[in-house]
Amino acid sequence: EPTTQPPTTLATSPAPKVPKAADRDEFLGPPECLEKKLTRASCDLVFCRPWERCVDGKCLCKTPYLCPVENVTAVCGLDHRNYRSYCQLMALSCRTKRPVFSHFGVKCQDPDTGMVEVFVPDVENLNGGENLLVCWKIWNMAAANVICKDGAMTANYMTLKEIDARSCVSIHCQGYENSLAECVIFDKVRNDQSDSWEFATVTCYNESQEGAFMCANTKRIFVNHTCDGVDDCGDNSDEMCCKGCRNDSFRCKTGVCVHKDALVDGQMDCLDGEDESQKHNLDNSEVERIGDGGPLALFALCLQTQIQWQIALDENKKIDCGGAYIGGCWVVTAAHCVRPNPSAFMVKFSLWKKGESQGTTDIVPIQEIHIHPSPVDRNAHEYLKEIPNKKRCVEENPAIRAVCVPWTTHLFQPNHTCSISGWGRTAGIRFLLWANVSLIADCQRFYKDSFKPGMMCAGDLNGSVDSCQGDSGGPLVCQDELGVSYLWGIVSWGKNCGEPGFPGVYTQVSHYFDWIRIHTGWPAVTKFNN
Repeated sequence: EPTTQPPTTLATSPAPKVPKAADRDEFLGPPECLEKKLTRASCDLVFCRPWERCVDGKCLCKTPYLCPVENVTAVCGLDHRNYRSYCQLMALSCRTKRPVFSHFGVKCQDPDTGMVEVFVPDVENLNGGENLLVCWKIWNMAAANVICKDGAMTANYMTLKEIDARSCVSIHCQGYENSLAECVIFDKVRNDQSDSWEFATVTCYNESQEGAFMCANTKRIFVNHTCDGVDDCGDNSDEMCCKGCRNDSFRCKTGVCVHKDALVDGQMDCLDGEDESQKHNLDNSEVERIGDGGPLALFALCLQTQIQWQIALDENKKIDCGGAYIGGCWVVTAAHCVRPNPSAFMVKFSLWKKGESQGTTDIVPIQEIHIHPSPVDRNAHEYLKEIPNKKRCVEENPAIRAVCVPWTTHLFQPNHTCSISGWGRTAGIRFLLWANVSLIADCQRFYKDSFKPGMMCAGDLNGSVDSCQGDSGGPLVCQDELGVSYLWGIVSWGKNCGEPGFPGVYTQVSHYFDWIRIHTGWPAVTKFNN
């Protein structure tokens, strides 16, 4: 699992077109994104919670038995039963749509004042505990929405004087929780210095509230409460489509705003991990700029074990294609590199010089071949090869490492710098080469009707860097902000090699994620979605 702490599932319902006031806001938008009514369950843009899986762009509840069973801590439910893990209990809560978790008790709300109160048990005494008011300091709409079933209208405070309540607890929620018990509850604090103190209050939402922005769940909020890193809607739809972020919150490259307190907190919120990058701990003057270093070199000679996921596809002792190792017993290449005859092929791992094995080279036969049944041009199909399913498909080898499979087409944006590698046509050089390429948007303008869904472009428009014959099936790999490498593309086709105005065309691997995981199983393809 990516985290042990909760990163929601609220059913979305059809809603009227985005109000014009929202279209004019400098932070909110663009309109075509808002019209999709995206929520925190839209896993093309955000992570699912650990007790959910991303299927067809939607977060769906796992069954409890799919949660990890190792290195977990038992928890208690409201039904007084013991559960193996927090994930298991929350998977049950997700499927039943009701709170079942109890590590700090249940919420309590005073019906007259709107003040929020929780019962905090005494860990030393099973029958002990105390009712405490909630401090105002970090109280916000995300926490208020947890209390109100249909969403909150206000998250406010009340000043109380000369009362016995000298202690309170601060609570931090993300907005998807079913009760305050599932939020982070801090140790209680005391106020012995003043006769008055500010405590949290909440007013629940009613349909008469006016607001220019309509959430995906039909709740209305004010536009200036959108794109601020706080879940005012209750389904996070106010943070999903943002051109910029208010109140010093942080904008992910996917257009999602996260609260400034989420930066470097040990939990990834942005798909590429940018919110956890150590650059947030540095002054602006210390942040290294990337991408302004002038023209890229065409190709560079790889070190002997540099591209550890690169494989060579040997057909009857001849290498014309590459591929990528994605873990377990699986490698991926282009469909036009193969035919349905596994015995004709061998996979060569850790090969440096074409046609000549080195000390770290492993040569493995193929057991099965799966070609994607796509109706578009065959060059764009994806192909999976299964290595014989022995106890260990690939012998333990420090020169071999799998590359991750991306599950969403939004993980990397145009102009992101990635790398390609292969043994393709390069003036007689027979060693593995690599080069940096940039992702290019709107590739259909170059190739017209030949460009189909599931394809993407990379390279540069002046033709100075490109893949070529012999590179087919090889990997185009992009790194996220934390240095995790993803198989973003497979070398597919193009117009000649390095033709100005015609960048290389690649299979977009994330487009085929569901097909890949059906064959390989969840754990083999992603650490974030198993």
